[in-house]
Amino acid sequence: MSTLDHKIDFAVIFSANNANPNGDPLNGNRPRQNFEGYGEVSDVCLKRKIRNRLQDLGESIFVQSDDRANDGFKSLNDRAEAVAELKKIKSDKKGNSDEFAKIACENWFDVRAFGQVFAFKGDSLSVGVRGPVSIHPAISLQPVDITSTQITKSVNSVTGDKKGSDTMGMKHRVDFGVYKFVGSINTQLAEKTEFSNDDAEKLKEALISLFENDASSARPEGSLEVLKVYWWEHNSKLGQYSSAKVHRSLQVEMPFDANKIEQVSYHVHELEGLTVLEYDGK
Repeated sequence: MSTLDHKIDFAVIFSANNANPNGDPLNGNRPRQNFEGYGEVSDVCLKRKIRNRLQDLGESIFVQSDDRANDGFKSLNDRAEAVAELKKIKSDKKGNSDEFAKIACENWFDVRAFGQVFAFKGDSLSVGVRGPVSIHPAISLQPVDITSTQITKSVNSVTGDKKGSDTMGMKHRVDFGVYKFVGSINTQLAEKTEFSNDDAEKLKEALISLFENDASSARPEGSLEVLKVYWWEHNSKLGQYSSAKVHRSLQVEMPFDANKIEQVSYHVHELEGLTVLEYDGK
């Protein structure tokens, strides 16, 4: 596989309909909002979903969710030590950190894409890998309305207990919102992690199908939907334009009181010599 030889920028627009796209644990798991009331989805949350999709597509992932771990390992340390070369290097006080990073990137897609810090208790070696794929948090196009619902139970938890309607907690959801996030792939860092052109295509596929196999009680099937993915491929390593200018060339608009995805409009301002590919979400 050839290392990525040209800069790539991308943008993703998705909708949330009666769902909690990213709960804030410091605020009772309410959907994240900024001070102006716009909805937010953190870059960490987005990378988690991308990792899950890549895992579903058959890629080897280092930072796996406990409920989706498919290799039997219970910790990152166990997963790293399962690779004999890495175990040997990280237990050596004079271990080669560059060699460690190279082997880790070869083994796991998310390490060569997003980077990773390898620093485990008791190890004599600490290794940091910078990945070429950077992603911004997703921000809603308009302020979002949040509905909170009290959850109760009316069954016996233990035999003999008196049946009663006891409060169990609260559920929160965004009634309707359209979010946008952008990102880039840096070729200089891609050379260091050997992130390839084929890897970029797999990342694009993960973005297009971002919410497949992602359902939960907070995000029922169909409540989160990728609407559009825009993909810019430059003709050089440094790119013809800055990422900021490329991302600004996409205008996504919706009426203030919109409640349907059909009310969302898209427009890309053409940048000379730079072609943009547009994909509908799956």
